[in-house]
Amino acid sequence: MKSTVDGFKKELNKRIDLETDSMEMIGDLRWEFNGGKGGPKTEVGWAVWGIITSSANPQGAETWQGGLPNIGSAKCKADTCCVWRHAALAMEKRFRGQSGRCNAAARAAVRLGFHDAGTWSKFTEDYGGADGSIILSGLAGNEDELKRGENNGLQDISRIVTDWYNKYKPYGVGMADLIQMAANVATVVCPLGPRVRTFVGRIDSDRPAVNSLLPDVHAEAPVLIDLFENKTIRVHGLVALVGAHTTSQQHFVDVNRAGDPQDSTPGIWDVEFYSETTSNSAPARVFKFPSDVKLSRDSFASSEWNEFASGQSHWNEDYAKEYVRLSLLGVNNINSLTECTRVLPPRTDKVTVSDDNNVIKQWLKGGGSKKTSENLEEGSKVTKLEK
Repeated sequence: MKSTVDGFKKELNKRIDLETDSMEMIGDLRWEFNGGKGGPKTEVGWAVWGIITSSANPQGAETWQGGLPNIGSAKCKADTCCVWRHAALAMEKRFRGQSGRCNAAARAAVRLGFHDAGTWSKFTEDYGGADGSIILSGLAGNEDELKRGENNGLQDISRIVTDWYNKYKPYGVGMADLIQMAANVATVVCPLGPRVRTFVGRIDSDRPAVNSLLPDVHAEAPVLIDLFENKTIRVHGLVALVGAHTTSQQHFVDVNRAGDPQDSTPGIWDVEFYSETTSNSAPARVFKFPSDVKLSRDSFASSEWNEFASGQSHWNEDYAKEYVRLSLLGVNNINSLTECTRVLPPRTDKVTVSDDNNVIKQWLKGGGSKKTSENLEEGSKVTKLEK
């Protein structure tokens, strides 16, 4: 058995050196974890291993079947995922706008998931990552991560998530899991978004994460690539993850353009972001982060960037794979997690919204007022330009 495992490890290391997508293991899936006692040992451990090595589907099709027991019932307590189904239903209701687009809370939830998990590096002490500290640090009276400039705009969604935490904590729900569940529910609530496979059982921490481990919107491409490689995410994974900007409307990079979107379809999880970031003819309101523009032109990133621009299913698959990895950075008990992908809402395969498309086009050209932008952010129906 030992020779078989050693041979597999040797072959995997060869592939890691050759592949542009990372297959570097994380947490307790690393062979060297706990003095050489690591590696996948459970069904979930092997599932995550498979996702990382591209031998398992990073998207889950299984949905919740049958009725939903009362949250405090013995039947609900007997199923780890039952309380998470209750939570996911509350999240879906909060994240889906009246128009059919996902709303500002959904987009902030995705960002919150990034900002909690992304505070980890191979070269820092063994803490940080997806541990809930982005909220718990402040609740515990420690240095409040939410007061860091890089987390501007996450205060409202953090209050919403904290309310859910207080509601579901008595039933075994942790903050780290809640943040990542909210990110995955929000992603699939957005039309065309993937159902990212979702795991629970992380260990919470209120110790503030190391500062300056999140990307800067003005950073050069090589800096971004190096930053993410230190998180075990290679350039293709980075390009897939930044596509989450497709749903956003920025507020803090340029306050004079608060509410402007990063592509022409805010609240929809499509690939317009990739084509419009590189286009010289994107609508006037489309706001491009300098770091995104630089990354799209980088020789290591541009090929994948251009492939995503015309490949929704390709992007969804790569995003899901990389987000599973991101959501488990700093998690050293992957083998003991439980998969609860079935609690997520079903995908919306077609974009059906109640907005007036001609009005949206006028808004994208610079028409309308702040109120029009706010209506779009909330997922409200936009049928006229607010003056």
